[in-house]
Amino acid sequence: MKFLLLTRHNACDTGVGPMAEWDPADAEAHLAALRAINAQLTETGELLTMQALADPASARIVHGLEAGTPLVSDGPYPESTELLAGYQLVDVADEDRAVEIAAQVAAAPGPGGKPVNNRIEVRAVMFSW
Repeated sequence: MKFLLLTRHNACDTGVGPMAEWDPADAEAHLAALRAINAQLTETGELLTMQALADPASARIVHGLEAGTPLVSDGPYPESTELLAGYQLVDVADEDRAVEIAAQVAAAPGPGGKPVNNRIEVRAVMFSW
């Protein structure tokens, strides 16, 4: 079964600011932990892809078409304290395994080596093309 694991970072929930504000050694320790998780998932054949996303300040929100022209705005809004940090697409035996992986990702160390405890949204893939 395929699951999308969406890593959501919310400074209000975690008490930890965005990684761009961390000490470089803490950021590297966090990324090393995620690389180790992804390496293990690659070895077991469970990781299909993983992507870290750029700062949301560079995001654009596309609302649709008006008179044939896309409606595009900057986003997300500055008052938002949550950001989508990245995602992993995994192919695992069941939802329990997807939740187990999500827990490992959430426990990756942050500043001072303490787990960041990001929210990881586990979503089953309904179908693929």
